[in-house]
Amino acid sequence: MKLYITPGSPYARMARILILEKGLENRVEIIAARTRAADSPYYRINPSGRVPYLVGDDGIGLEESALICDRLDRLDGRPILDTPKGELAWQARRLEALARSLLDGLAVWSREILRPAGEQSPTVIQHELNRSRRMTGLWESEIAHPVMRGSLNMPQLTLACALGLEARIPDFRWRPEHPRLRGWFDSISARPSFLATAPPAA
Repeated sequence: MKLYITPGSPYARMARILILEKGLENRVEIIAARTRAADSPYYRINPSGRVPYLVGDDGIGLEESALICDRLDRLDGRPILDTPKGELAWQARRLEALARSLLDGLAVWSREILRPAGEQSPTVIQHELNRSRRMTGLWESEIAHPVMRGSLNMPQLTLACALGLEARIPDFRWRPEHPRLRGWFDSISARPSFLATAPPAA
């Protein structure tokens, strides 16, 4: 199998972490894709140009990080990211959606500040800054939820990759006002899989 990524993508990082957590390094080849270039050969592999993109042994490609993680998680028949049962099932989906909302906003912010200075939108940057403040404030209380305290799951994986974007967004300073969230993130980001996939600084 082939997993196409870019080193700074938090979405690709989710799949890269899972590969390490599951010990799939010998089954999945990780390939750096060249994106946002008009003549990139990657577009012949994945016309959308997005990452991550997983191409299976059957040649079928999968896009979207949650779907890719689910596929990788089930390769050995022993998934570790299954949604909890009963009452916790919808809570896990709710928390994953909240984490994805934070991640998506931060991804927009991260891409915006990579543009040339004259092409950046102060309105977009301020909007995502404000959103990040609201969302990290919400997560300061939500981080105590049992779903965020058990074995590694998609809500945890998504949130951790979102918060890790502090390495790429200098003004994303969420730590001082959120001690519980900071403690949780420092703990999960100390896992070898998270250390090995840390995003490069902007």
